[in-house]
Amino acid sequence: MKTVCLTFLLLIFPLSAENSAPIVLVHGFLGWGPEEMGGYKYWGGKHDLAKILEDEGYQVFTVSVGPVSSNWERAIEIYHQLKGGQVDYGKAHASKFDIIQKPDGKSYNGFYPEWDENHPVHLVGHSMGGQTIRMLQYQLDEIFMSDSLTFTSEKSSLLGESKKGWISSITSISAPHDGSTLANIMTKTFPFLQNIIGMADLVGSNFYNFDLEHWGFHRGENESWASYRRRLKEHPAWGTKNICAWDLSLDGAKELNAYLTTDPDIYYFSIQTTATHLDSISAFYLPNKGVSLLTRSRASLMGKTISYWKNGTATDSTWFENDGIVNTISMSGPKVNSTDMIVDYESDELLLPGYWINLGVFPYDHQAIVGHSFSQEDWKPVEKIYLEHAERLRKLTAH
Repeated sequence: MKTVCLTFLLLIFPLSAENSAPIVLVHGFLGWGPEEMGGYKYWGGKHDLAKILEDEGYQVFTVSVGPVSSNWERAIEIYHQLKGGQVDYGKAHASKFDIIQKPDGKSYNGFYPEWDENHPVHLVGHSMGGQTIRMLQYQLDEIFMSDSLTFTSEKSSLLGESKKGWISSITSISAPHDGSTLANIMTKTFPFLQNIIGMADLVGSNFYNFDLEHWGFHRGENESWASYRRRLKEHPAWGTKNICAWDLSLDGAKELNAYLTTDPDIYYFSIQTTATHLDSISAFYLPNKGVSLLTRSRASLMGKTISYWKNGTATDSTWFENDGIVNTISMSGPKVNSTDMIVDYESDELLLPGYWINLGVFPYDHQAIVGHSFSQEDWKPVEKIYLEHAERLRKLTAH
């Protein structure tokens, strides 16, 4: 029977040459591009993950999107950085949230101008980047209206046309698919930023940019970093749904899950991380030995806190395990208000598109899984995770 089933599957998904689609790395909340942070890489820290993959023969593009922008805007920025052209957030979106539709300074030559259904990409997103790449799939698949009353489509090359088949696979790493119980604290105190703000005096005043030209928000020529950050925290956009704060929240992620659904022709992978362990006495989750002080405080708080959706439903103890930023249960794939299917990875089984394949839980905190640790010994196992997954992507059937 197994032989018959395998033969049938091979007829549907025949063996083909290796999948040579480029890998696109998408950073998360408060992330940065390869030219920022004085050379300290978001993907690899002191190491350069993109170069490591390139040295192994993979084509890799690292994008830089708005670190606190909404997933809608971040996804559009990815599209234009890859394909090229003027960033266009859409007339309807710009009108709804009172932003600049086509901000000056956001036009690109394109890393991959040939990108189309015959030249798809593998999208890999860490943290909020996992939500963002799901949003990009949605934007590529659908046609959006600039005026719903007259059924006038957007003039944007992305939003005004359907572009199915442009994505070969989506991989999320430590992504808050169902939101994070730490979301409110994240947006009020910028915990991840605390790890990098001390570098400002070392690498100069231009080491980090919030990329909010579409808000009409710019850093003054001689403005201090402290003033710039304070003005950002006081910006009225934080009170809208067009911001990372909403998308990362339990209710924001629940809303996204209703329409960011799987495509039957795309492969989906998820990686979970944890920096905590169950305390048998309290039944709470405690920080693992060796995690940083910043991670320890957040992990401890998340490991015992019950949070609520707006309808009054509460999270339970399955949400306690976390990596210091995102609840581990939220990382496996969309579950809350979602119809997506999630299965565990089995190395001896044929990989099929259309559902989430969970690669397992890895013992790293939210930063360590992208290389933000302090020793070569910590980096090598992380590097191995990426190299093994890149090889997995290369072996996928190319549609």
